[in-house]
Amino acid sequence: MIVLLGFAVLAGAGTALSPCVLPVLPALLSAGGVGGRRRPLGIVLGLSITFTVTIVGLASLVDGVGLGSDPLRDVAIAVLLAFGLALLAPRLTERLEAPLSRLARFGPRSTGEGFASGLLVGGALGFVYTPCASPILAAVISLSAATGRTILIAVAYAAGSALVLLALTLGGRRVFERVRRAGRGPALQRALGTIMILTAVAIITNLDVNFDQFVAQHIPDVNITAALECSSTVTGRLNEITGHQPKFAPANGSSACGGSGGSVRALTASASEATLLASAHALPMLGAAPEFTETQRWFNTPGGRPLTLAGLGGRVVLVDFWTYTCINCIRTLPYLKAWDAAYRRAGLEIVGVETPEFAFERDAGNVANAISQFGLRYPIVQDNKMGTWNAYGNEYWPADYLIDARGQVRYAAFGEGDYDKTETAIRELLAEAGRPAGGRGHPAGVNVPSQEATPETYLGTARPEGWLTPPRPGSHDYGAPPTGELAVNDFAFSGRWKISAQPAEAVASAGIDVEFQAKDVYLVLSSPGTRPLGVSVLLDGRRISAADAGADVHAGELTVRRQRLYTLVSLRRSERHHLSLRLAPGVSGYAFTFG
Repeated sequence: MIVLLGFAVLAGAGTALSPCVLPVLPALLSAGGVGGRRRPLGIVLGLSITFTVTIVGLASLVDGVGLGSDPLRDVAIAVLLAFGLALLAPRLTERLEAPLSRLARFGPRSTGEGFASGLLVGGALGFVYTPCASPILAAVISLSAATGRTILIAVAYAAGSALVLLALTLGGRRVFERVRRAGRGPALQRALGTIMILTAVAIITNLDVNFDQFVAQHIPDVNITAALECSSTVTGRLNEITGHQPKFAPANGSSACGGSGGSVRALTASASEATLLASAHALPMLGAAPEFTETQRWFNTPGGRPLTLAGLGGRVVLVDFWTYTCINCIRTLPYLKAWDAAYRRAGLEIVGVETPEFAFERDAGNVANAISQFGLRYPIVQDNKMGTWNAYGNEYWPADYLIDARGQVRYAAFGEGDYDKTETAIRELLAEAGRPAGGRGHPAGVNVPSQEATPETYLGTARPEGWLTPPRPGSHDYGAPPTGELAVNDFAFSGRWKISAQPAEAVASAGIDVEFQAKDVYLVLSSPGTRPLGVSVLLDGRRISAADAGADVHAGELTVRRQRLYTLVSLRRSERHHLSLRLAPGVSGYAFTFG
């Protein structure tokens, strides 16, 4: 625990020196540059308190009552605007300080002024500073209700940030004192007030969020504590606290810290059994495969009876974690079907573990419809409680774990791609089990995604990205459709929507406009009670043509009947276009994906 606390202090200090702090820094320096000498302490203390409370539990509490995270940003905006105006109008400053002076008794007893208002300004800035929390800290506090140990880590992290931020604030204050001594005090105060107001405006227009996204996308090595976060000592201690241990290293190098596991060499179709057997010895022993646990309904098994790994002993088993609206999972299905057809008789058993992302994916009827639609014949089990997912320490859709005939995991691959390596590993383990593989699989209907595509986004408040006006919980009117040109990867709501954490339900005159770069566009949609409801699809302002329309769009119209992934656009190549959707009341949308 001491190791983690020390790491948390260093990580917090490193965060305060990273570009992530830049949206907060102007307001921090401006607020600390005026008032008495206790104000900087109040600001940093207030920021640290709200930062710690928010990351440990307040954000989850607010979201749980349906308010989302916007109210916290709204509080920050209101406070920054108020104190910015107060700096521009000194009399207003005095009025604000008067009722807040009672808070000063909680601070240092030394003489000075401004501690109470500094506490309030810092508290507001803490809500904006929260997204700067390092990935490791976020992983700890987002898994479950806070425990004493996670609170200690959060406090240590906030303390590390506070020390650096206090040093920056005091340094800025010294510079401002020189300006005052030069006789420019009133002009400086007006400038600082203007900066605070501009900071509030930046938050209103989501410039701070856009800046964070820009840093994440274009400055990948910005995290100066990355080496610490990826160290075996730190990650090991974190796994002890979270109770979540990734059990199997991926062979295709997928990992938050730059990849792990050895590489697997793809062999040709003409490779001999001797060659396959020799190369099988190079596959590592990753550990005993966990049993299927806390599962629900089984599909494609005799009488719907559950399977067990013990009962499959002697066969090579490929466990595939997927969910039926995940486009990345759907693009792997042709390969899984081909391997099932080519190697089942030779001793391969594919088991699909359907772990839902959205609530409606827990419905057995929906899963059965998807299995029929995709033509899947291998066994599939519902993992609604994520019991098997957690038993494998899995974190991805899709994810494949290849188990040898003795029950040992020998190969793992996360995400799309590396199909030739996965098939080679299948053939190697079949050869090792004394089951000649014969010919190779021949996947049909493969959909190769474009190399550069608009990133996925969600319509609900849980994980929205790229929206000009971010989705807000509850029923709101988002105005008329945008008239100007959107930037690529921009999304815009129009009309009235009722939005919750996952779905966004069209209420009246509801529309979505997207400027995308991709070959294919997909959207998860549903309608109440499978009632058929329409969606008009326009490409570049015109009804989409048959040549460009996705498989679910006919004459520019899409009919939503079931809860599933719908294909809106299918182009010949990756191109940039403007997509407009006009949705009938009652249609609910979940997530866009592009390929």
